[in-house]
Amino acid sequence: MNRARRLPIGAEALSDNETHFRVWAPGHRRIEVVLESSASAPVPLQPDGHGYFAGRVPVGQGTLYRFRIDGKPERFPDPASRFQPDGPHGPSQVIDPKPFPWTDANWPGCGIEGQIIYELHVGTFTREGTWQATARELPELARLGVTVLEVMPVADFPGRFGWGYDGVNLFAPTRLYGSPDDFRRFVDQAHAAGLGVILDVVYNHFGPDGNYLRAFSAAYFNELHKNEWGEAINFDGPDSGPVREFFVANSGYWIDEFHLDGLRLDATQQIHDSSAEHVLTAIGRRLREAARGRKTLIVAENDRQEAKIVRPVEKGGYGLDGLWNDDFHHSAHVALTGKNGGYYNKFLGEPQELLSAVKWGFLFQGQRISGQSKGRGFPALDLHPWHFVTFIQNHDQIANSARGERCHLLTSPGRYKAMTALMLLAPGTPMLFQGQEFAATSPFVFFADHHAELARLVAKGRRDSLAQFAELAQPETQAIFADPANPKTFERCQLDFTERERHAGTYALHRDLIALRKSDPVFRAQRRRGLDGAVLGPQAFVLRLFGDDDGDRLLIVNLGRDLHLDPAPEPLLAPQTGRPWQILWSSDDLRYGGSGTPPLESDAGWHIPGEATVVLKCPLC
Repeated sequence: MNRARRLPIGAEALSDNETHFRVWAPGHRRIEVVLESSASAPVPLQPDGHGYFAGRVPVGQGTLYRFRIDGKPERFPDPASRFQPDGPHGPSQVIDPKPFPWTDANWPGCGIEGQIIYELHVGTFTREGTWQATARELPELARLGVTVLEVMPVADFPGRFGWGYDGVNLFAPTRLYGSPDDFRRFVDQAHAAGLGVILDVVYNHFGPDGNYLRAFSAAYFNELHKNEWGEAINFDGPDSGPVREFFVANSGYWIDEFHLDGLRLDATQQIHDSSAEHVLTAIGRRLREAARGRKTLIVAENDRQEAKIVRPVEKGGYGLDGLWNDDFHHSAHVALTGKNGGYYNKFLGEPQELLSAVKWGFLFQGQRISGQSKGRGFPALDLHPWHFVTFIQNHDQIANSARGERCHLLTSPGRYKAMTALMLLAPGTPMLFQGQEFAATSPFVFFADHHAELARLVAKGRRDSLAQFAELAQPETQAIFADPANPKTFERCQLDFTERERHAGTYALHRDLIALRKSDPVFRAQRRRGLDGAVLGPQAFVLRLFGDDDGDRLLIVNLGRDLHLDPAPEPLLAPQTGRPWQILWSSDDLRYGGSGTPPLESDAGWHIPGEATVVLKCPLC
């Protein structure tokens, strides 16, 4: 039985023995489908208007093919290939998603409120680096309390390993981790475990190797815009309509054919679009249409901190859900390490910065910065806390260092635990990076398997980028940088799950904090303007979360030495009812390798333990 097309481009199986091909190639006279395993002549496609060519071919699932353009001998993979079994330079394969036996019909999807996100890279999450191996860990991630997995990019790229941000086949999940059905099975199993899955996608550039789009049309790119990583995508120039359609269709494709719960959009500041409707708005709308009533989650990375990305469309925004909050990370990093070189130079890591980041999200919302002609950031005081995705580690920030060390190795155990508690209990949307929950000792550095000349250029670009940090610009430091193209660099980044037991205290810390966040009505609420704070000392501060009928909560955070307050002239420390505060949780608990926490308040004033976060609850009458 024939089926209608689902997407505007690509090869789609209409039945067991017929596939419809459609490709955009404006300016060309003839497009033919060349079947790899057949001696039959190439099959010409017919002009289909607006530069498209389309036609039916009597082949089915699994067929390998390429396109020939204007009768020339070169053969090219499909720009919208659903799978590249031999990589981006090989033939494309017809993939039929229809037979996959989904079991998640009752899965409701997930929005952004109440989520705990977990970023992972499939190739290094397990030793095997496959969807199947990653799926084995889903029950344990659910027990940890994670609710949403954010999978680093999987659009196919050349080589044996890579981060995924140089993808060239946006519709083809990389063959390195398994087949498209393996990916579908992973999502189905995640939903069965109660976990949502969102995918990191790169809509700002294509990778430098294996990108054949120019063979079909130069209009995929816009030379009027500058892009940090290559050619800018043409979202607003001549012939941009089909290009926009390509990316908008891709956003819906992942939701429709893989049942994903949403996307994380990489570096949206490099998505240049002056159209009446920004392409991000169109992407959000299409993604939600594809979800057919299920809740969805769309998070953006944006270096410019454009708050309008998450404002409703009716209020002039783009209508997405979340923004990565680098300001919180940067201030926390300086507080933990004492280093503020490179792009950390605008941050001091002082209590007032951390307070403001927790209360308001971005620290820079338009203020002028010395040496810059205009302010950094945009007003965001109206946004809800859950719009801000907060973290103290992610793939970029760990790797932007000499050795790719996790932050628990760059600070003291007490400070690490105290900052972890702040991040997981603050009202933003917290995000962990793979292995963070058990203090993984495996590094996470940049790795990419390119051919020799490109590998040399990539390694140089990496060194040049890190040279903004004075200590990383030194020849002796650059000499120890891991070679991105060396397979051992990639293998060193793979997690060792035996560390869950060997670092049981850190694992228990994360598990207990997530459980507290979920079970306690005050922490769970993520109320807009539902908290206030005050500086208590050089490295200490208090946050008070207002809980109305559930009572208030105090977070006492001290990243420095023990602090004695007598008197304590800070009204946020005063209990609601005259009854003393009770310790609800402490990062210095014996279970987490601490030394225990006595009552903070006594007749002698307040004694605030050093390098600890303590949570207090005031009993109501």
